[in-house]
Amino acid sequence: MPDLIAQGIEPQHRWRRTLPPGQSVLLGRAHGVWTVPWDPHVSRRHVRLRLHGDRLEVTKFSGTQNPVFFHGGEVEHFELAPGEHFVIGETTFTLADQRVTVTATAPEPVQQQSFTSQYLKEVRFRDPNHRIEVLSRLPEVISGAAGDVELSVRLVSMLLAGLPRALAAAIVAVRDEGECTQPVDILHWDQRTVIGNPFEPSEDLIREAVASDQSVLHVWRGVAAAGKERLAESEAFDWAFCTPVPGTSCEGWALYVTGRFEEEPSGAPQRSDPGDLREDVKFSELVAGMLGSLRRMRLLERRQAGLSQFFAPVVLETLAVDDPDVVLAPRETEVSVLFYDLRGFSRESERSAGDLLDLLQRVSEALGVATRHIRRQGGVLGDFHGDAAMGFWGWPLAQEDAVLRTTRAALAVRGEFEAIARRPDHPLADFQAGIGIATGPAVAGKIGTIDQVKVTVFGPVVNLASRLEGMTRALRAPILLDEPTASAVRREVPENVARVRRLAVVKPYGLDTPLVVSELLPPVAECPEPSDEHLGFYESALDAFLAGDWATAFELLHQIPAADRAKDFLTVYIAQHNRRPPEDWDGVIALETK
Repeated sequence: MPDLIAQGIEPQHRWRRTLPPGQSVLLGRAHGVWTVPWDPHVSRRHVRLRLHGDRLEVTKFSGTQNPVFFHGGEVEHFELAPGEHFVIGETTFTLADQRVTVTATAPEPVQQQSFTSQYLKEVRFRDPNHRIEVLSRLPEVISGAAGDVELSVRLVSMLLAGLPRALAAAIVAVRDEGECTQPVDILHWDQRTVIGNPFEPSEDLIREAVASDQSVLHVWRGVAAAGKERLAESEAFDWAFCTPVPGTSCEGWALYVTGRFEEEPSGAPQRSDPGDLREDVKFSELVAGMLGSLRRMRLLERRQAGLSQFFAPVVLETLAVDDPDVVLAPRETEVSVLFYDLRGFSRESERSAGDLLDLLQRVSEALGVATRHIRRQGGVLGDFHGDAAMGFWGWPLAQEDAVLRTTRAALAVRGEFEAIARRPDHPLADFQAGIGIATGPAVAGKIGTIDQVKVTVFGPVVNLASRLEGMTRALRAPILLDEPTASAVRREVPENVARVRRLAVVKPYGLDTPLVVSELLPPVAECPEPSDEHLGFYESALDAFLAGDWATAFELLHQIPAADRAKDFLTVYIAQHNRRPPEDWDGVIALETK
C-alpha cells in the first residue's frame, strides 16, 4: 500500500506512514498520529486524505487559512499519483509506492565485523551534542506512541535523524518458522530519498546479528569504490549494520541501517573509513537498549493494569518485589473476612426480565460499591458469588490493623447505600447490602485444581462470615460481627470510627456451637440514633434476657427508638414466648433458617 512521507526543514521533522485504503484521514498540526507538530503553518485540521487504489485524493478544509500547493499552484482539491507531492507551509508531503523485501541473496561482504557492547562503550562520539539531543527525545517518542506501529514509525524517523550517513533504516523482527510466512518481518522502514534504488535488507546480516546478540556490520563496497558509478542496483548501498534489541519485550527485534560512503570533491575520503561506522553502530545500540528497557516498562504497566482487575493493589505491590510462586503459595494466616450480599436482586430480576443487560450493569455497579471500598482499604477480593462478593485482609502481608481496615470498608459500603437510598432516581436506589465479618485463621493464596486456580481464602472463618451476612435479615442489622472481630473493634478501633453492640447469642441453623453476634455501627456523629445511651439500654436488656429476666429486658428494649430495627429481634422473640423463658433456657436462640 502507498505511504505518505512528511518532511520538514530539519532532518528530524519527518515521518512515513501507510495510508489505509478507502478510509478518510485528517491531516493537521494536532490530529491523532497524522499530525505535523513542527510546522506552525499547518492548521489543526488542514486537509482530508482518502486513498483510492494507488491515487490519493486531497481535500482542503474550508476556513483553513494557509494554502496547499500542488504543481506550483494553490489548490483546494486534487489527486496525487505515486511520486508526486504537495506542500503546506514548510513541509512537503510525498506519496510513495515503494516495496521493500528482505533478500536472501545479498552480495558477500568484503568486510565484516561484530561489535560487543563492551567494545562500543569505549567508542567516543566526535559530535556528541547532536547524538545526545536525538537520544533525549527517545523516552517521549516511545511513551507517546499508542502502539507498536506508531512506535516503529517514530523510531525509524529518529534513526535517520541521528545517523546522517544512513540512507534507509528499518525495524525488523525475526520470527519462528511456524509464526509467519516470512522468516523476517519488517515492522516499519523509511528511505531518505523517495525515488531511489530498491531497499532490500540482508536476511543473512539480520539473522547473524540476532543469533549472536551483537551488532554486526557488513561492508559491500570499500572507500576506493565509493565515488565510482555503481554497476548494479544491488550495489546501491556500500554498507549496512544490524543491532539486536535486548530484552524479552522485543524478542527477535533488531534495528537495520544502511548507507553509502562519501568522498570530498578532491577525492579525499570524508569520514568514509569503515572504522568510523563504529559511532553509528554505538548510536544504534544506545537506541536499541533504550527501546528494550522502555518497552519492557510499558508492557509491565499494561500487564499491571490488566492484572489490577484480578489482583488487589496490595497483591500487585508484593508481586513486584517478591517471587510470585512464594507470594501466591497457599499458607495459613490470620485474616478478617468480609462477606457482602446485594439485597433486592430477586425483585429487580423480575422487574427487569425484559432488559437483562441493564440489570447486569446495575448489579455490577452495586457490587462495585463493595469492591471499591475493599480495595481502598488494602483488602483482597477473594471471590464473587452471583450478587455477592467476598474480601479479606491479612494476606499476602500481615496487617496489624486488619480489623480497622475491614471496619472502615464495611461502614463505607453501608454509608454509600444509605446515601443512594435517599435518591429515588438513582439506578441503585432499590438495592441494599448485608455484610458479615469474621476473624480467624484461614488458608489464603492460590487455591484450586490442577486445571484452574484463583487467589482466595479458605476455611471456617469464610463460612462464618457468610453465615453472619445471612443473619442480617433475621437480626435486622446491616453489618454483623463474630466475637473475635467485635472484641478487636472494641480494643483497636476509635469510637469516632465505629461502635459495637452485642445483639444476641444464637445457634446458626445446622451448627451446634452458639455464637455471640454483634452489630457494627457508625459513630454517633454520623448516626445519632441509636445514641450511646440507647446502646446502653440494649446491652442491659440483653444481659437481662440472657439471665431469664425477660420482663426487665422487654421494658428496657422499649426505651430504644422504634427506628432502631435491630431491637425488634429480641422484642419479637420475647413476645412470641409470652414474655416467659422456657424451662431449659440457656440464653441461646436457635435459628430455624440460614
